[in-house]
Amino acid sequence: MRIKFLLIALLASFIGFSQSINDYKAVIVPLKYDFLKTENQYRMSTMTKSNLNKAGFQAFYANEQLPAGYGDRCDLLYVDVKRDNGFLVTKLFVEFKDCYGKVIYTSEIGKSKEKDYEIAYRECLDLAFVSITGLHYKYSGKSVAPTVKAVPVSPAAASVATSSTLVLVAPAPDLKDPNLLYAQPTESGYQLIDKTPKVVMKLLKTSQTNVFIAIKDNVQGSLILKEDGQWYFESYQNDKLVSEKIVVKF
Repeated sequence: MRIKFLLIALLASFIGFSQSINDYKAVIVPLKYDFLKTENQYRMSTMTKSNLNKAGFQAFYANEQLPAGYGDRCDLLYVDVKRDNGFLVTKLFVEFKDCYGKVIYTSEIGKSKEKDYEIAYRECLDLAFVSITGLHYKYSGKSVAPTVKAVPVSPAAASVATSSTLVLVAPAPDLKDPNLLYAQPTESGYQLIDKTPKVVMKLLKTSQTNVFIAIKDNVQGSLILKEDGQWYFESYQNDKLVSEKIVVKF
């Protein structure tokens, strides 16, 4: 009875994941994974894209120009391959995340005892994709992209006073703005990504919720939410303070 219950629960879990995965029209493949030193090392990105195609997904590299109809990044999934620690055994698993960094599906762990990394990684990835292929992915045709309409907010309404501290609140950004950046959570803060998708800026948390240490194109500065309710990237260039408006959705 216990085994039967576990099998039913596992089946329900797979059905749930399948329904979620099916709501995304394509998958973006990064050129480099955190456990590797260089782009496409051991052909990992190439093998990931190949496995995705075999499993029925439309897949694009992160640096590819997306075709018409794939412009909204929240209609896309973002794949990541992660290495799990193991003694004398190589272990890899695959994660699918949405545009906000939320994990939608995690594959089974693929294992290999091969000593050659390229052989071991290929074997692990193929085994991890067995569970992904078992989802029988088929795009449902419905969009999961947010449909929030931006509402103009006056500067006065953009700030809320609390006792002795002024807390600034940014208005909802215009989702149709071509310069809109999306914030993906990281361990130390966020990374801002455009619709390509491409990482445009990295943010590090500070003690203030409306101020981040920001790095853009190897230039370090600050991302600040000002009293007009807008974010600004400020940095010094040639000893001159430069302020650039940034449209971002957190």
